[in-house]
Amino acid sequence: MTATRSSTPPELPELSDDVVARIEQDVFAEIADERAGVRARGAARRRSRRRGWLTAGGIAAAFVVGVLVTPSVLSMTGSSSSGSAVSSAPAGAPQPSLKSLSDAGTQASSTAGGSASSATTPRDIVRTGSATVQVRDVRAAADGLRALAEKHGGFVESQQIGSAQAARGGDGIVPTPADGWVTLRVPAADLTAVMDALRTQGTVLSTSIGQNDVTATTTDLRAQVSSLTTSVDRLTQLMSQASSVADLLAAETALTDRQAQLQSAQQQLKDLESQVDMSSVQVTLVREAPATADPAGFGDGIAAGWHGLIVSLNALVIAIGFLLPWLAVALVVVLAVWGILRLRRARRARATAATETASSAQS
Repeated sequence: MTATRSSTPPELPELSDDVVARIEQDVFAEIADERAGVRARGAARRRSRRRGWLTAGGIAAAFVVGVLVTPSVLSMTGSSSSGSAVSSAPAGAPQPSLKSLSDAGTQASSTAGGSASSATTPRDIVRTGSATVQVRDVRAAADGLRALAEKHGGFVESQQIGSAQAARGGDGIVPTPADGWVTLRVPAADLTAVMDALRTQGTVLSTSIGQNDVTATTTDLRAQVSSLTTSVDRLTQLMSQASSVADLLAAETALTDRQAQLQSAQQQLKDLESQVDMSSVQVTLVREAPATADPAGFGDGIAAGWHGLIVSLNALVIAIGFLLPWLAVALVVVLAVWGILRLRRARRARATAATETASSAQS
C-alpha cells in the first residue's frame, strides 16, 4: 500500500533583516529608475514641443519683418531719382545684401547724373503757338486748319465749334456761341511755317509763340530710367537667389517699388519728348460780323419805322405782362379794404337805427 504524499508546501526559509532591507532597496531603486525615465521622456517631449513653437515663432517674426520693416528701410535707401547699378558677382562669391545694393544704386545714379550734366547734349525746347483768326465760316476754317496740319505731317488734337466754352483769344476777344477753337499738333520744325499759313484761312488778329527749355528735366529723367532699369534687373536676379522667406519678401517689395518708379519716369520722359517733337498750336476762330446798312431811302425809312413799331409793341406787351401780377395783387388789396369799410358802415348804421328807436320809445 502506497503512502500518500502530503500536499503541504515546504516552508520558506526565514529572511534576515539585511536581506529584506536589500530587497527593499532594489525595489525602490527600480521604481526610482522608472520614474526618472518617465520624467526624461516628458522633458524630451516638452523640449521638442518648445522647439516647434520657437521655429513657428521665428518664421512668423521673419514674415512680419519682411512685410512691415523692409519697405520703410528700402524707402530710406532708395529714392525716385536714384537706382542701382551693381556688377554681377563671380561664381562662389557671397551675394550682396539689399543695403549694399541700395548704396551701389545711389552711387550709380549720382555718377550717371553728373556725367549727363557735364556732357554736351542738344537742347530740348518745347515750342507752342497761339493765334486768333477772324473767318467768314468757322466750320470751313476748321476743315482748312485740319488740311494744313496734315500737309505738314501733323494732326488735329482737339476742336470745338459752336460752343460758348471756347478759349479766349490772345487779343482778349471772347468767342460767341457761333465761334470755336482748334488745337493742332505739328512738327516743331514746321511751327513757323504753320503760323504764317494761318492768314490763308482769314484775318489774323493776333499771334504768339512761346518756348520752354526742358533739357534739364529730360536729362534727369533719362538718367533715372537708365539707373532704375539696372536696379530692376538686379533685383530680379536677387529674387531668384533668395534663400529665405524674409529675403524673398524684401526683394519683391523693393522690385515692386523700383518698377513703379521706372514706369513713372518713362511716362514723364515720353510726354516731354512728344511735346519737344510736336508743337501745339491753339487757334481761336471768330466769325466776321455781318455788315449793316443805314436807311438812305423812303422804303428803308418805312422798314426802319415798322421795325421800331414792332419793337415798341413788344416792349409794351412785356410791360403789361410784367404789371399784370402787381395789378392782381393791388385788386385783391382794394377789394379787402372796400369790404372792411362797407362792414364798418353797416355796423354804424345799425347802431344809429337802434339809438333812434330807443329815443322814440322813451318819448
